[in-house]
Amino acid sequence: MQKIKVENTFAQDWIRMFAHLANLFFEQCEIITEDAENASKVEFVFKELEGNKLHAKAVLTFEGKDYEATFSEVEADGDAKVKSRQLKRIYSHVFLEVLEQATGMKQSWGILTGIRPMKLYHKYRREGLSSEEAIEEIMENYRVSREKGELLAKIAAIQLRSVPDLYDLGDEVSIYIGIPFCPTKCAYCTFPAYAIRRKSGRVESFLDGLHEEIREMGKWLTEKDMKITTIYFGGGTPTSIEAEEMDELYKTMYESFPNMDTVREITVEAGRPDTITPEKIDVLKKWGIDRISVNPQSYTDETLKAIGRHHTVQETVDKFWLSRNMGMKNINMDLIIGLPNEGMEEFEHSLAETEKMQPESLTIHTLSFKRASEMSQNRNKYKVADRKTVEQMMKLGEEWNEKNGYDPYYLYRQKNILGNLENVGYAKPGEESIYNIVIMEEVQTIIGVGCGASSKFIDRDTGRIKQFYNPKDPAAYILTYEESINKKLAFLDGVFPEAVKK
Repeated sequence: MQKIKVENTFAQDWIRMFAHLANLFFEQCEIITEDAENASKVEFVFKELEGNKLHAKAVLTFEGKDYEATFSEVEADGDAKVKSRQLKRIYSHVFLEVLEQATGMKQSWGILTGIRPMKLYHKYRREGLSSEEAIEEIMENYRVSREKGELLAKIAAIQLRSVPDLYDLGDEVSIYIGIPFCPTKCAYCTFPAYAIRRKSGRVESFLDGLHEEIREMGKWLTEKDMKITTIYFGGGTPTSIEAEEMDELYKTMYESFPNMDTVREITVEAGRPDTITPEKIDVLKKWGIDRISVNPQSYTDETLKAIGRHHTVQETVDKFWLSRNMGMKNINMDLIIGLPNEGMEEFEHSLAETEKMQPESLTIHTLSFKRASEMSQNRNKYKVADRKTVEQMMKLGEEWNEKNGYDPYYLYRQKNILGNLENVGYAKPGEESIYNIVIMEEVQTIIGVGCGASSKFIDRDTGRIKQFYNPKDPAAYILTYEESINKKLAFLDGVFPEAVKK
């Protein structure tokens, strides 16, 4: 455990900020405010210079050597929140630089530890900056590398090609429908995902509540004559329920939601191949749904066993071709870099197998140690690749996608992600998931229904976001879904006090 003592006095939110940055360099690091044996030390000096310039210096004492960094910029106009954010960014600059000097590690994402770097690029472009100017602002203000800045620019161009009215979707909404059941729970997962058991009756009780929530949201949408951009069934694994239950759910959706003829995209995650059957594909086809995901994560059977996925590689291949041959025209697949005991050889094999199928889109995730996952709680049990290998795997994924005609179209990051890297969605031109774009760039209100569903209510004038979470546990959802409905309707009335003029 690496400990770094901060010699100055800061509020807890600042200490957390320093901890996020330090954890980019050390597997385990604690920021402390009291002396401790073998702890490194960092001291900050802040000055206000002539010309409204803010100047900060950091001195880090690490393994007996001192490292120093300075950074200055003109004070920003704005309220106390704006100035606080600027100060945090300035201190982050100098802290990151001394950590880079001490460890010899360069952080290509600079001081960014949040999950949505794309939003920064879009913000600068909407303010009137050219692509190159936006890249330079991100490099200067956040220490992001040119390579990552150019990746953001490339993705943004593809997003705007796919959704030309991306910046004007605030008058529409998208819908997320969460179904919290899976055959088993994966070791890395923290999503609402509960092993599906029929004897308790909770599946049926949950679905009763979900139907009611869809109907009530539908009443509000109909009264406002709202347009729905996309609908996304996630989880869990939405294809864990029976074909008849899927059919009834889609029937309720079509009966309840207005303007279904203008919905641009409906996606159903069928991520666990062991849940896909011909009967379920027939139901999807009946309702005109042909965008699904069939997620291998890895093409090594030993890895699948280690992470708790009770299906084989062959079953993934078989279910992909079953889906394709039965008419599923837009199939996504996911691979995860850095799964236990996997290195370059295993990832090369996974890409080679993917190449045989040519799904319309491929998302390459980098393993993240999420705090509540089984993998994080038993980290010593899972041996994962080192930083250099993970970076090589990511580079290989980029090269493979370019060679096979896929473009990067969305990107997000997570806390505790291996190698401080990113998750990137790639797609064949014209096959991009609109839902993935709008939820990552937070350009419109997303109404979440079902277990563990997150709703994001976005003010159409200010862009401010309010979030509301449905209960993650099916038992809690069953008891409180009526209360959740009322709270969401109140939020929606705040965002859309009157029907939107079309």
